[in-house]
Amino acid sequence: MQEDWIESASKKLRSKNYEVEGAVEDLLQTICSYQLDPTVHPIPMEDIIRLSKYYNWSMYQALLHATKFSLNQMKERICGRGSTNKKDGGLKPFFEVDVFLVDGETTLKPSLPEVQRSINQAASAVLKSTKKVQNWNQKDLPEDERKPFYTWIARDKEIVKVILLLTGSIQGTRNKVIQFQKGFEKFAWLWNRQIDTDLKKFNESKPQLEDYEAKLKEFDALAAEVDEIDAFHQIGALSLKNEKVKESLKEWIEKWKTRYSKDLHKKARTMLESLMDEIKQIQLKIDKPVVDIDSLGSVMTALEEIRKKQSDFSHQIRPVNEMYRLLETYFVEIMDKDESDNKDQLDKRWMGLVQQADVVRNEMH
Repeated sequence: MQEDWIESASKKLRSKNYEVEGAVEDLLQTICSYQLDPTVHPIPMEDIIRLSKYYNWSMYQALLHATKFSLNQMKERICGRGSTNKKDGGLKPFFEVDVFLVDGETTLKPSLPEVQRSINQAASAVLKSTKKVQNWNQKDLPEDERKPFYTWIARDKEIVKVILLLTGSIQGTRNKVIQFQKGFEKFAWLWNRQIDTDLKKFNESKPQLEDYEAKLKEFDALAAEVDEIDAFHQIGALSLKNEKVKESLKEWIEKWKTRYSKDLHKKARTMLESLMDEIKQIQLKIDKPVVDIDSLGSVMTALEEIRKKQSDFSHQIRPVNEMYRLLETYFVEIMDKDESDNKDQLDKRWMGLVQQADVVRNEMH
């Protein structure tokens, strides 16, 4: 896009150059053809040539100034230290660069070499904008033999100095960018450690519910830390956009959190199914009609089992409910409808069974 704009501006320069050269030629022709008084000496040809060279030099100076100004503006935007005036907002970024997490490494797109290549191309395009602006007094030469103003401009010491500075401009920010990327190394354990291996080691310590809660809180705190990372981070002329790398970090954190949540869920579901199955088996014994001694013995056994469990069954239910409360706090979408219904009905089913046992016991007395 910059090269297209420069090409468009270069065409205007060529057009204006032809106009000015033609105007000077008209001026010189008017001067030479003017009828002077016989007593006045004719204008020497040296003065005519000198006047032509003066305007020729002035055109060169105008092109040189424009080229210097453009390159210096690039230099200020890319290499400048920024304005000390707060109203100016400091140095504005010249490039927007996305930061990605790829295979455990933070990468930039475009990369620093690509950014430097763009700067080089832009600087070259500015300098070469005068390559087709022909120097004067060459109309008698073939088109391909005419020399442009570019030949003079490219040899200017200040131009050469700015070009050299621009071609190495990103090198000055490279170390700062590397330092910025190192800031993400504190998250490296997320992809360097194996989740299953870490979880196995965690389970070997026979974790309690509080240990799971501490882990899930740790993951949430880590996610909050990622959220605190600025969306943009400016280093010199670069505006580093962190949205992509933040998304990748959040995905890794979510993988760990999901794996630990599912492990806790597996334990909670196993305990829930065991308790529901136990209630179901006792329920079948109570519901069995008393028709003989054997069936009476079965009911009596079930009633005695309920009596013994009544004191500690609530202690068995409580950890299951606490597990599910923790899961609902940190990992909402983890249960299907049947499991959710069983969880909600666990206390009711047990209390209903106890009440039914009291009725059966009273009837038998």
